[in-house]
Amino acid sequence: MFASGHREATVGLGVILVTVAFAWLGPQIWRADPLAVNLANSLLPPSAARPFGTDDVGRDVLARVMSAGQLDLIAAAAVTAVGGLLGMSVGLLAGLRGGLTDNASMRLIDSLLAFPPLILALAISVALGAGTVSAALGITISTVPFYARLMRSEVLRVQALPFVEAAVASGCQPSRIVWRHILPHTWQVMTIQASSVVGYAVLTLAALGFVGLGVQVPTPEWGTMITAGLSYVLSGQWWIGVFPGAMLLILVIGCNLVADGLGGEAVGSVLTGSTRNLPE
Repeated sequence: MFASGHREATVGLGVILVTVAFAWLGPQIWRADPLAVNLANSLLPPSAARPFGTDDVGRDVLARVMSAGQLDLIAAAAVTAVGGLLGMSVGLLAGLRGGLTDNASMRLIDSLLAFPPLILALAISVALGAGTVSAALGITISTVPFYARLMRSEVLRVQALPFVEAAVASGCQPSRIVWRHILPHTWQVMTIQASSVVGYAVLTLAALGFVGLGVQVPTPEWGTMITAGLSYVLSGQWWIGVFPGAMLLILVIGCNLVADGLGGEAVGSVLTGSTRNLPE
């Protein structure tokens, strides 16, 4: 079971790395301008000269898909990092301090959880106005509860372990207990959460772009490209929306495979009573 989880995570990581290489190294090989308009070449089907075809104004779809991948990956990484820092800080403080601090911070998190994450991100984007920054901020805020609740539960779990209680009884400094004994035992679960959030961030950014609240045209973004392609699916120009949709699907599947594989390993460590990661 554990070997299967390891293979699943490895495959998922490989899928993500291939997607990253496609977005960042691809433009070094395929040097077409993703913003160049050429009406004479509009709606050309995929061919050797244009592997992904062209859109309604003659822009190269392959170049736009790669450029959109760069933007989506950067936004997803920023959302995951900032949301994780904020959420884990709230969860760590709540778990360590307890009492009023715990109650106040968790009620705030509960108020965010009252809204479905996509609706919360959508509402924040509407309030701040359509655009890349407002969409990223909305998605970031919607991810904070994911981290905060999980981090709090992990801190409470680790605090009850015998070696932490022994460290407290021996008079170890609180900061040392946190950095040496508590945080190292939360990284695996939080890494699983982060890998899930990357997929969620990319998917939500595409969803906001799909409804016109995310990245604005002509900047290429997978969600806005899918929206643009919808108008041409029935008339036979399927490539405009299918290729960015396929890249979005591949990246999300890769992130989910990593999360599922690491999750299986984490469960395995618990079931076997593994202590190989215990600090000295």
